[in-house]
Amino acid sequence: MSTMTNEQLFEKVTAALNTATATFDSRAEAALAEAKKSGALSAETKEVVDKALTEINALSLAQAKLKEQLEQTEQNVVRAQKGSEREKIKTPGAQVVAFDGLKDFASRVSGNERTRISIPVRDVRAALTSVDVPAGVIEPDRDPNISALPKRRLFVRDLLSVGRTKAPAIFWVQQTGFTNNAAVVAENTKKPESTISYEPKTTAVTTIAHLFKASKQVLDDFTQLASDIDSEMLYGLKYAEEEELLFGDGTGVHLKGIVPQASAYAPAFEVNAQTPIDDIRLAMLQAQLARLPASGTVLHYTDWARIELTKDAMGRYIVANPLGLLGPVLWALPVVPTEIAAMVGKFLTGGFKGGAQIYDREDANVVIATENNDDFEKNMITIRCEERLALAVKRPEAFIYGTLTPPAAGNGQ
Repeated sequence: MSTMTNEQLFEKVTAALNTATATFDSRAEAALAEAKKSGALSAETKEVVDKALTEINALSLAQAKLKEQLEQTEQNVVRAQKGSEREKIKTPGAQVVAFDGLKDFASRVSGNERTRISIPVRDVRAALTSVDVPAGVIEPDRDPNISALPKRRLFVRDLLSVGRTKAPAIFWVQQTGFTNNAAVVAENTKKPESTISYEPKTTAVTTIAHLFKASKQVLDDFTQLASDIDSEMLYGLKYAEEEELLFGDGTGVHLKGIVPQASAYAPAFEVNAQTPIDDIRLAMLQAQLARLPASGTVLHYTDWARIELTKDAMGRYIVANPLGLLGPVLWALPVVPTEIAAMVGKFLTGGFKGGAQIYDREDANVVIATENNDDFEKNMITIRCEERLALAVKRPEAFIYGTLTPPAAGNGQ
């Protein structure tokens, strides 16, 4: 007795379902005509219709199950075919081991004989890209990040007031004096006269810029490198900016920085066994007497470490607490440590926000071009970074610049 396959059974059930559906349709039409004629269905007609509907439901369920079984069978066949194809692709090592002449060669290897096993290129490529080969065989992994050089902390711009301008120069007026003659006067007498003096000032906008060349292919192939170039160039620009803001001498196109205009440190009185800690306090007093209270102090990291390590006669730290978490603070004002070599042994104390202001004419930007010199011929690019700004030190007496007192022997250091 032959057994029907799932495909044959599915076809048979489908045919039976079609027949049952056609029979049900004809009986349903007859029942509808009977209902219109008599106003109700007879019990016999209703039983016939219900039986036909039940048969259709049973056949539909059987058809759905058979369809699901057929789909599963097809998927299993596809998986088996793919597995068979993968078995056909062997790695180079597996093909060498399976080589028919390998055993014979192994038996004759003591006679210094050698053999050659040819592996088709397409098989080698397929083996190298198979799931059995670890990542990195075809090419090594590439770390997209670049280990950049450490950078100096830049801080001056954050301490000063910052504004904007659309002009090539800043014109401003500085009050240079005030003679106050206000006094009590008798009636019908001449009133005393006070005087206020002003001086017009002009600060030119200066351009800070630099550029360098790079291979166009390098930037096309390594987008991360292009990003790092931007950051390195911007850092270099801001590095030069900070040097100008602090030490620019005002000659030519240089900015006139804070330090060349700052008031020289002139303590109001002497302190016994004076230390750098005393210098900072006396500089704050000098700014206060100029009616321009200090807002902080700039020190080199070395000098700040020396101050933190100052001890009393019993070896106790005077300023620092090795277990403390407070930031650099001295006399209730923040200390800004810096790596600038010119600040070693020096200090700058002042009211930074009220004493000076930056005017940005053009923000720092990076421009890439291929038309500079012979860039087009050599397939090179020129990368330029620049900015335009001015610095107005409106109250030079707000800044006190001086030399720290060398630490005396026996102070615990």
